[in-house]
Amino acid sequence: MNSILRGIATGVVAIGCAGLLMTGCKSAPDLSKDNAAALIQSHYDGQAPAGVTITVDKPGLQQGLTAGYWKLTKVYPKQEGWADYTVTDAGKKVLKLQSGGDLIEWRPGADGEYHFLIVTTAASTMRAKDVQDPQDEILANTQAAKSVKFTESLNLTGVPQPLQDMAHNAGNKLSSKKQADLAYENGAWKVHGVI
Repeated sequence: MNSILRGIATGVVAIGCAGLLMTGCKSAPDLSKDNAAALIQSHYDGQAPAGVTITVDKPGLQQGLTAGYWKLTKVYPKQEGWADYTVTDAGKKVLKLQSGGDLIEWRPGADGEYHFLIVTTAASTMRAKDVQDPQDEILANTQAAKSVKFTESLNLTGVPQPLQDMAHNAGNKLSSKKQADLAYENGAWKVHGVI
């Protein structure tokens, strides 16, 4: 029985060594953290720029009034806190209401909380920050693969300061942790996907 197990173990080791020798011939070049960061950023830069969606809460409503992006047009005396606001010409240059139109119907509940969404007219792509060292990964149908953890963050370049201030209010997410899978294909490292 021991000789059968030894024979099987020897066969497994021989097949494993042969596999290593075969794949060793196709080794991929090292991928540095800086190169991975450049690949991920290039992936984002290759996507269509889009406006930034901002959740506007009660403090944001006041910030928009102060900046002149909307004005009070109607108060509902029988409903505490209810009001209508109209986006001004200055506001139309820098934002759109996600719901469309130019009328903000402010309808807070009993707790006084309410929000609406705006989208900046300044378009941009996401940014990759805090890129970690690449780690070995296994991806189907690739010669070699690496995974890289990083922080994906909004790019507020070109967005007016009052809108940037609103983006920092509660309810907005400016960054999130992500992982990029990179594959070595056709002689070059490429972004395989971002999760």
